[in-house]
Amino acid sequence: MNKNHLLYSVLSGLLLGISWPTYGFTILIFISFVPLLFLENLIRKKNLIKIFLFSYLSFLIWNSIATWWLVYSSFFGMSFAIIVNSLLMAIVFTSYSFISRKVTTKLSVIYWTCVWIVFEKFHLNWDFSWPWLNLGNVFSEKILWIQWYEYTGSFGGSLWVLIVNYLFFSVYKNWVEFKKFNIIKFSCSVLSISIPIMISMLIYNNQSQDVDYIKASILQPNIDPYKEKYGNTNISIIYDFKDLINSTNYSSDIIIAPETYFSESPGLLIDKFKESGFIVILKNYLNEKNNTQLLSGIQFYKLYNSSKEKTKTSNYVRDSLWVDIYNSSFLISKTKNPQIYHKSKLVVGVENMPYKNILEPLLGNALLDFGGTVSTRATQNKRNVFEMDNGIKVAPIICYESIYGEYVTEYVRNGAQFLAIITNDGWWNESQGYKQHLSYAKIRSIETRRSIARSANTGSSAIINKNGEIISQLEYNVKGIINGKINLSNKLTFYVKYGDFIYRFSLFFFLIILLFSFTKKKKY
Repeated sequence: MNKNHLLYSVLSGLLLGISWPTYGFTILIFISFVPLLFLENLIRKKNLIKIFLFSYLSFLIWNSIATWWLVYSSFFGMSFAIIVNSLLMAIVFTSYSFISRKVTTKLSVIYWTCVWIVFEKFHLNWDFSWPWLNLGNVFSEKILWIQWYEYTGSFGGSLWVLIVNYLFFSVYKNWVEFKKFNIIKFSCSVLSISIPIMISMLIYNNQSQDVDYIKASILQPNIDPYKEKYGNTNISIIYDFKDLINSTNYSSDIIIAPETYFSESPGLLIDKFKESGFIVILKNYLNEKNNTQLLSGIQFYKLYNSSKEKTKTSNYVRDSLWVDIYNSSFLISKTKNPQIYHKSKLVVGVENMPYKNILEPLLGNALLDFGGTVSTRATQNKRNVFEMDNGIKVAPIICYESIYGEYVTEYVRNGAQFLAIITNDGWWNESQGYKQHLSYAKIRSIETRRSIARSANTGSSAIINKNGEIISQLEYNVKGIINGKINLSNKLTFYVKYGDFIYRFSLFFFLIILLFSFTKKKKY
């Protein structure tokens, strides 16, 4: 094995890994693919398998550095996510090498950017969805660089990374092959970084302030999800809820509590929820608090007594008994009936077993184990928006759903004036897991130009403004409450209106070049 080849492969993986938020050096992302691209160029004509193996090593290093924290849930689950995600990335990169043999350099560059973006979009929507390392997420801690995400979404960031890397690769390749430093190409590469940042600064400095707001209380109950959470009764949680609220004199329009806050096993029977004593107790208490309203996470279930009634998501209990389990949110107020939304972007291997009939007999609950909560969850098709008594509309985004840019825009198109993200990030301990999840929320605020009220069970809860700036925050593993103002907006950004248009253009050119490559051979 050529030691230089191995060095290039390892170097790319390290650069990708140490550029990742929230601990990384973001600027390195712009050269992170350069060693791998150069390696591919060196051995393109020789061995496609070597390209696959070297690229796999690069992506394995990247995935390991960025998402090792999955081990806190399950070693097997972490290993599965890292190995499979790296495999998919390597296949994509190898396809670029294969196509580059058949088409011109210009077309290969276009293919390089398009195939990666198509892959990222695919990874957002298939059953093994794991878009955590989509390239546009790398800038979540550099919000002043990406204010233009309101036009492009995070795919704009992915495109930026891919183009700049290829420009720097061209500079390096020219220097190695001809022993000349092309100052013009280098200058263009530097400008391709600086110009988007300057544009972002201009957008940031010209942002108008939203005048309208509501007052919110954001809860962080800090309940251990592995040891305490699912053993509590909803009544005991109500007592804890009252203690938290009574600890402050703040008069809020809305109280926001985290994902599955009310999590008494197996949950509340959904058919009886609106008439339950649970609702009566909460309503009476909220009325005492100046008719404030509550948005909270909850677990529901629905029973079926025959195989004809059960759904595709039903879990078998015993003979003639199946159950649907819902990871849900609800809003209760004084004048309206309780409103309900069911989480619909599910965590793979925890709330959703992909290809269940095939994999469940083989893997069982081996992928991830979230405190004994492993079972298939039921979902819904529409993104419900909750309407408060005063007419204000809020998006009830549950945990993992906040990773999906275009998915979140549907709440806004349905009228949401601010975003409520409720989550339980206690599975990852004090690692990059919860930090990255919070950081990615900043991207959603920029894309939609909506303020975010984020309630996390163990942390970190926060208020984020429409520019992606954290206004107030509770640290991890702290029990407490945030009181503050959440700004409201009715404006629709370009990205909210048109979604992932960069992907659609990429898909078009990807298919054209792919078809072309099989009809024409490149002349070397």
